[in-house]
Amino acid sequence: MADRKQFSNDMETDPELERLLEQSRQIEVTQEMLIEQRISVAFGNAPADAEDITKESVRHASEQISLRA
Repeated sequence: MADRKQFSNDMETDPELERLLEQSRQIEVTQEMLIEQRISVAFGNAPADAEDITKESVRHASEQISLRA
């Protein structure tokens, strides 16, 4: 596979980004956080011109759908 130019040279790591990443590793993700993230992703993937799709309508639809493993 060809090397990608953006990864071909050494880059310095942003210390603030490293600090934030380490801080985020300490956060326990709750079921409620996962649900809100799924709703946000679904809403974000809706067509931009779909005026009838709102975050609330996605939330309502997600409550009607049950996914089981």
